[in-house]
Amino acid sequence: MRIIVAPDSFKGSVSALAAAQAMKQGILSVFPDAEVIKVPIADGGEGTVDALVTATNGRTIREEVTGPLGETVQAHWGILGDGETAIIEMAAASGLPLVPKEKRDPRVTTTYGTGQLLAAALDNGLRKIIIGIGGSATNDGGAGMARSLGARFLDAAGKELLNGGAALAKLASIDLSGLDARLKDCTIQVACDVDNPLCGPRGASAIYGPQKGATPDMVAELDKALAHYANIAKAATGKDVAGRPGAGAAGGLGAGLLFFSNAALRPGIEIVMEATRFADLVAHADLVITGEGLTDFQTAHGKAPVGIARVAKQHQVPVICLSGGLGEGADDVYDQGIHGLMSIVPQPMLLEECMRQGEVLIESAAARLCRLIKVGMVIEKRGTSGNEEI
Repeated sequence: MRIIVAPDSFKGSVSALAAAQAMKQGILSVFPDAEVIKVPIADGGEGTVDALVTATNGRTIREEVTGPLGETVQAHWGILGDGETAIIEMAAASGLPLVPKEKRDPRVTTTYGTGQLLAAALDNGLRKIIIGIGGSATNDGGAGMARSLGARFLDAAGKELLNGGAALAKLASIDLSGLDARLKDCTIQVACDVDNPLCGPRGASAIYGPQKGATPDMVAELDKALAHYANIAKAATGKDVAGRPGAGAAGGLGAGLLFFSNAALRPGIEIVMEATRFADLVAHADLVITGEGLTDFQTAHGKAPVGIARVAKQHQVPVICLSGGLGEGADDVYDQGIHGLMSIVPQPMLLEECMRQGEVLIESAAARLCRLIKVGMVIEKRGTSGNEEI
């Protein structure tokens, strides 16, 4: 039996890689001779580098970069198994978990460190780059990223602006003469699973600013600053991207990558499927087991398990999803190619306890699932050959 385990992370509890390993252990406890292939899935946020490096037998590189508040942080990026493609997650350098709750203020946080990771990939000779932009602490429209790559953001007096989204209100011009020329030779794919524009009621500031510490007054200030920035950037680059779906992702980093590079924004699950050659793997599989922290109505609208199921469906391979919880509308996924759902929680438990025991619960659920599969195999054999012992 050949089984692919392709979970997303159980956010806040278990990484995609750890979930895949737990599923594998549970499967082998019931089917010790099974071939289990781990393909941890990520959506562009925290864990994307580890997931793709593991799935492609690549390697991880660590860098000291500038964090969201200007401090030095240890970040990492990866080179995929093909030796030609870099994988970067902006969360490693500019992510929300890097900022203590009492210091969260998207008016001052910067994407400078994300640009430094991009520069590191260029320095290593890589020109194919995947950037996951989930989990940001920033709202600077990608200006910090561009600054670290040589762009200059100037006020009316010709002085460099301070870091952060609020400073963009004073932006008078952008000097691109020093922008890293190597960007022109790059193919950059941006893993982006939201369709928000840069500004307005559905923009970066209004939708995502509050979770980064913005008050209603800050949201208004930041939205106005980003709108002003978009006009100046349009004049400097000749690109009108503020209204593009995904431009508002990661506090406007989506727009920044569109403005200052040849980047293309794509659904993260599509990028991951291609990078891991998932279609080739699933074509020879008997079963796919995926998973996520919560399966509900949102899953059916393009989250990782459904993206996996759509590929598996093309090869008529069944898919089962193990979830931390089953919420309202979870059954909608049955119309998207997922054949079975199972909660990993075997009894009433506090959420905190579930999260602490995430890996144990996933392993146990995978074993229970396989025991049910084994029963089905016995029933099938009894129907064709008479008595069969379980």
